[in-house]
Amino acid sequence: QLQASGGGLVQAGDSLRLSCAASGRTFNYYAVGWFRQAPGKERESVGAISWSADNTYYADSVKGRFTISRDNAKNTVYLQMNSLKPEDTAVYYCAARISYNPDYVYSKIVEYKSWGQGTQVTVSS
Repeated sequence: QLQASGGGLVQAGDSLRLSCAASGRTFNYYAVGWFRQAPGKERESVGAISWSADNTYYADSVKGRFTISRDNAKNTVYLQMNSLKPEDTAVYYCAARISYNPDYVYSKIVEYKSWGQGTQVTVSS
């Protein structure tokens, strides 16, 4: 089971850190991705991290503002979001998939099979 948490209501320019925790499983050997879905829009990729943590991917819309990290000992992946904008408002989801290449980053929605419940992030202007 995956669970995303840490969302909330913030003002533009503020920061939030989301967490994705795995219960009942280890995050070792799993690549993790973050995705979001705004009302009336399709789910989109935000970023992803290899299970080695050596490689990351970020969507152009968040590059330079968001950072993904992981602590495999705590079975947790983080999404640090800085300089938040109203257009970042969405439900944020984390997803995981087993990865046979420790350095490979999976950025596409279709590449993930295990999804957690989302957490709402609302950024007011």
